[in-house]
Amino acid sequence: MLPTEMPMGEIASFAAGVAVAGAVSGVLAGVFGIGGGAVLVPVFYQVMTSLGVDEAVRMHVAVASSLAIIVPTSLRSFQGHHARGVVDMALLRSFLIPVPLGVLVATMIAASISSDGLRLIFAIIALAVGLRLAFNRESWRLGTEIPGNPWRAAIGFVIGLLSTLMGIGGGVMNNTFMSLFGRPMHQAVATSAGVGVLIAIPGTIGYIWAGWGDPRLPVASTGYVNWIAVALILPITLLVTPFGVKLAHAMKKRHLEIAFGAFLLFVSARFFWSLYG
Repeated sequence: MLPTEMPMGEIASFAAGVAVAGAVSGVLAGVFGIGGGAVLVPVFYQVMTSLGVDEAVRMHVAVASSLAIIVPTSLRSFQGHHARGVVDMALLRSFLIPVPLGVLVATMIAASISSDGLRLIFAIIALAVGLRLAFNRESWRLGTEIPGNPWRAAIGFVIGLLSTLMGIGGGVMNNTFMSLFGRPMHQAVATSAGVGVLIAIPGTIGYIWAGWGDPRLPVASTGYVNWIAVALILPITLLVTPFGVKLAHAMKKRHLEIAFGAFLLFVSARFFWSLYG
């Protein structure tokens, strides 16, 4: 990600910025089951903007690098929640095919979509979900039981598709889906960590393929995945994720929803500002 001629002061600032992002994203991975991508993507994008990374690949690298980091953080988060017995394993097993299929289609889209297009997708989805969570009411339900196939498979496909385009672990989508059918927020968060694994692994591979050989990529990139960003953030996120898991189970349901919704609204506003401000 860093040009070889960059001054050491700027390199140090970059390292400090992504270290903070890693700590925050690790906590979010445990609290919200989202793998931390919702904070990593905008931070990566902003850092790469200041470093002069080509605009045409900037958002792609941010999304792909976020997914690469989500692989181990989602695994760690899932293990923590599973140990507490709150993961809906039946739902997770039913997503084993449709979610990765959505991921596959998303990576093919990413191979041709613009950086602005990816940012717009991120902002719109974050806004919609953030508003629903921030102003949630118990009456906002689509039913009391999660639907079976073919609707469940279709929803899993959409979760995989949109989450991969955003560079997130699926928690944003799956939390909303499960909550709309009356599932407890803590169970939704826990199950979302498992969904993150189904998204991040094929998503990382897909973004490597989509960006393979692009001459505009920053140094130390394999396809759209930048390994400097991954190496700087991964150890920190793995260290702090268990604290996020503990925090999630200590918070009340409504507090968790408000905090998650407010965070998504902030992220959405930042991206809309970068596009139209």
